[in-house]
Amino acid sequence: MRNTVLIPTYRRPQDLSRCLQGLLEQTKPPFQVIVVVRDIDADTWQFLEGFQESKLPLHTVKVTVGGVVAALNAGLEAVEGDTVSITDDDAAPRPDWLERISAHFMSDTRIGGVGGRDWIHQGDKLLDDSCEVVGELQWFGRVIGNHHLGVGEPREVDVLKGVNMSFRTSAIGGLRFDERMRGTGAQVHFEMAFTLALKRAGWKMIYDPAVAVDHYPAQRFDEDQRNSFNEIAWINLVHNETLVLLEHLPPIRRVFFLLWAILVGTRDSLGFVQWLRLLPREGKLAGQKWLASIRGRWQAWQAHVNP
Repeated sequence: MRNTVLIPTYRRPQDLSRCLQGLLEQTKPPFQVIVVVRDIDADTWQFLEGFQESKLPLHTVKVTVGGVVAALNAGLEAVEGDTVSITDDDAAPRPDWLERISAHFMSDTRIGGVGGRDWIHQGDKLLDDSCEVVGELQWFGRVIGNHHLGVGEPREVDVLKGVNMSFRTSAIGGLRFDERMRGTGAQVHFEMAFTLALKRAGWKMIYDPAVAVDHYPAQRFDEDQRNSFNEIAWINLVHNETLVLLEHLPPIRRVFFLLWAILVGTRDSLGFVQWLRLLPREGKLAGQKWLASIRGRWQAWQAHVNP
């Protein structure tokens, strides 16, 4: 089985170097490695010019539009392998990553996607908590991630995570990542629409904690700065999640999702109950998050009814 690896990157050549080194150490060498680079990213282009590791079948793709969606869609056009494994430039695949991925695809022709754990490094600390429930879309629309905490045996899931997800190219066909996802860089939840579309088409999504990458969350060069509040980034996140779920859930479940989202929500997409919960600790900030969540939900609804 020929494995293509696809890496979108932007202004993080040192992280990219660590990622490529991880690919050089694979027990099953990649058939093709595609690195997608912005046209304005001079530092990364300079690094790649000096990357002389002949053992890595490196192919570069240039994009002129920002955002992970545009980068991945451009990269998918160049894929020649039987599978495509996607990871971030700030992640380093463990040596048996591709070998384990291939084993899953070869074990069952109905498997369309394979994902695994991303072990998050927070400075010198490794986040080693554990969760059994991973990648689950509950009936009323709540999405449980936890891909970075998953333990246990391989199992079917609903959603994979962008830093560690692989797909059978025959399953993808002409499917591409949704260009309506908002954000100038990270475009949070972009992978959810993709994996749910494959699930609807009848393909299995498998999560195996042993399919692992080490993840070193690096600086983002957009409005989404991970651990700090930005109104635009928050609205974009809620918009993306809501739009995907409105278009995936059947009509009755869609009604329950909207009621739950407005009344309860989550800590990342606040409803009224979550605002009340955060209010004593965060005060005005809780209100800002709640209003941004409402705006994101409303804008997603408008996009859904007026495509």
